[in-house]
Amino acid sequence: MSRKLLILLAAGGSAALMLGALGFQFIGEMPPCKLCYWQRYGHVLAIVAGGLALWRPVMPLIGLGALGALSSSAIGLYHAGVEQKWWEGPNSCTSGSIAGLTPEELLQKITDAPLVRCDEIPWEMLGLSMAGWNALISLALGLLWIMAARTKA
Repeated sequence: MSRKLLILLAAGGSAALMLGALGFQFIGEMPPCKLCYWQRYGHVLAIVAGGLALWRPVMPLIGLGALGALSSSAIGLYHAGVEQKWWEGPNSCTSGSIAGLTPEELLQKITDAPLVRCDEIPWEMLGLSMAGWNALISLALGLLWIMAARTKA
């Protein structure tokens, strides 16, 4: 496969994931949580790097594309772990323990809570949440970027 084709597939994959995320958000009425937004940033970086690398395929741009896809994969894996309660997520988007709170502190915690929580799974397919699917697909896209870097121009 040519370097440009690999770049096109990798950046196009990130664009497809972004369109899917926006579709879930606006058509499916599933607003994103904080970690969902964090996963999107890597794809935006990969799309921009891909667009520029298609015009001029230099290693720094290919590296940025790989960094974007792989960072989205890592955040997706972290997010999937938060959803599965393997570890806690950011305090700003997960529920913590309420043991020992006074009624006033509990009320304050409730009123300060975000509308969309990171530790709930709004959609899943074949046992994987959107975050889990993003982790896997983004890893594959990162590997395409790495293949592009290793392919002769």
